[in-house]
Amino acid sequence: MKQLYTLLLGLTITLSVNLHISAQESSDFEISKNLDIFATLCKELNNNYVDELNYSDLIKTGIDAMLDKLDPYTVYISEADIEDYAFMTTGQYGGIGALIHKQGDYVVVSEPYKDSPSMKAGLIPGDRILMVNDKDAKGKSVSDVSAVLKGQPGTAVKLKIRRDGEKSPLEITVMRENVSIPNVAYSEMINDNTGYIKLTGFTQNSGKEVKDALMKLRENPGFKGLIIDLRDNGGGLMNEAVNIANLFVKKGELIVSTKGKTPDRNKSYKTFLQAIDTEVPIVVLVNNYSASASEIVAGALQDLDRAVVIGERTFGKGLVQNIVPLSYNTQMKVTVAKYYIPSGRCIQAIDYATHDSLGFPRPIPDSLINQFKTRAGRIVYDGGGITPDITAHENEVSNIAISLITKYLIFDYAGKFKRDHPTIPDPREFAITEDIYNDFVAWLQDKDYDYSTRSEKMLADLKKIAEKEKYYEELKSEFEQLESKMQHNKQADLVKFSEEIKSLLRNEIVSRYYFQEGRIKASLTEDKEIRTAIDILSDQKTYKAILDGTSNLTNNKI
Repeated sequence: MKQLYTLLLGLTITLSVNLHISAQESSDFEISKNLDIFATLCKELNNNYVDELNYSDLIKTGIDAMLDKLDPYTVYISEADIEDYAFMTTGQYGGIGALIHKQGDYVVVSEPYKDSPSMKAGLIPGDRILMVNDKDAKGKSVSDVSAVLKGQPGTAVKLKIRRDGEKSPLEITVMRENVSIPNVAYSEMINDNTGYIKLTGFTQNSGKEVKDALMKLRENPGFKGLIIDLRDNGGGLMNEAVNIANLFVKKGELIVSTKGKTPDRNKSYKTFLQAIDTEVPIVVLVNNYSASASEIVAGALQDLDRAVVIGERTFGKGLVQNIVPLSYNTQMKVTVAKYYIPSGRCIQAIDYATHDSLGFPRPIPDSLINQFKTRAGRIVYDGGGITPDITAHENEVSNIAISLITKYLIFDYAGKFKRDHPTIPDPREFAITEDIYNDFVAWLQDKDYDYSTRSEKMLADLKKIAEKEKYYEELKSEFEQLESKMQHNKQADLVKFSEEIKSLLRNEIVSRYYFQEGRIKASLTEDKEIRTAIDILSDQKTYKAILDGTSNLTNNKI
């Protein structure tokens, strides 16, 4: 019997090996076969197609279309795009240091970075770029202009710009520098006891930046609680997420693990240094745009019961990418694994391997969502981002606010305000008074900011359906009455949504004087999630009850 068992085991192993080899050989054959077909097709196109072809564009289109069948994070990186991808990991690039956007026919300076080459050269928000190095910039896209503005540090770029308030165009030469975007956009004590760190990225050294900010906050004798703001942080380097978590949890704790197609992709990442502070109460703020490394930090601190998470459900990106070098100085960013946080859950929200009838990838179905537990036994789930301990109520932006933003009227008015007012108070003290708001409303009188409400759009759609089904004529009077009653009044909306518009105006105006840091300072004074975080940190009984699962605040909305 033992001999038979040994023989069967040997046959099973042999069969498994042979099947693996056979499958590998079959896969290799399919790759070789289809590459040969592709090469032959290109050759015959070259020989027979009636017009001249740009093979670089054709092949790139083919590569992009192939990768488009996979997840959106697996992409081909051409030689021309390598610098942009390097910036995503290093936070550094050679250029002028300014945000830009398209407005009408021209690209416009949105905001020079503080102390950047563009700021030193005198560029300001609202400057329309007419020419770059004596070449017309009219009709050029943001990416076209950005590519020319970037370049080797120490080289110059000449701009001709149109500035509101100036009669003729200005010529400004900007000397490019190595521009570094900090990951910690802002940190301060926001009251006597609460520290605040706004983290906007996870590029190289983000862990050190957070550590430096934390150490400075700890110098304050009243420091008793910390808010880490990860809202709108799309993530970055996984090892930096581990480094940041390591500041708050003891050495040797598992923060994240990865599981891939091959054994070498299965790895565990633990904290390897002594923590800076394992006791200070922490609140982590997240929203729908907190993704990847942000979700590792928020999820790990939640799983280890080390922080209370407040906000919206996070994006749900649980996929790990590596950069793979290709020939001719090109690269591919390829998804190699999924990551799992300490409770064992993967927070990937979309299953890119399956598609619906329209060809769109499907969300993880409810039937496949699993239950996990934090260290203290609280219930958490996989299958779609990090669910906060306290969920923020998402405010819907009004139609008039959307119109004022997308048509750059708030942006343009902020420029006018800056020209009329050389200085303003500290961002936390500056307010949009009724006089300022009335001036804004008067300034809007000859501007186009028309828009359709959701109700008007739905009525228009219903009208089209009625016309198609031949019911409209008999219902015409009713439709006209509804249209008349629903006709929005822009002046009334300026009153109805004045508080929302004032907040947008305030943040934009403050940025003209105090840059991004000022925008953050101003927003903190009216941020309800910040207020909730402060309340929880100041009430240790409630804070601890949330972490041990006994609080009735858990999963409540604010």
